[in-house]
Amino acid sequence: MEILGTSLRVCVDDLETAVPFYERLAGTEALQFERGGVKVAAVGCFLLMSGPEAELEVLRKVAATIAVADVDEAHRVLTELGARVVAGPVATPAGRNLIAVHPDGAVYEYVDRRG
Repeated sequence: MEILGTSLRVCVDDLETAVPFYERLAGTEALQFERGGVKVAAVGCFLLMSGPEAELEVLRKVAATIAVADVDEAHRVLTELGARVVAGPVATPAGRNLIAVHPDGAVYEYVDRRG
């Protein structure tokens, strides 16, 4: 499985206020979309999220987002290594993702850019 990078997950109260700060910090424009009532902005290595507290409470349990070349391959490798895939793979506006619980209990999102 090829890991391409990671994103730091940041829950914010007001996405529109936070985005300009992170765009200047990262030196790049945000890719924004909405999923399940949560507004999301990917800005460099930051993944900003804003929305209903009940949704954010679940999202805060995910330690990080890990970009991979292929989510299907990640699914296979994670399963072989004893991780438990609890959601996905599913299509998202930015590619496909899955959520996995590692044997140590840590929860991670894995994403690729494939449609």
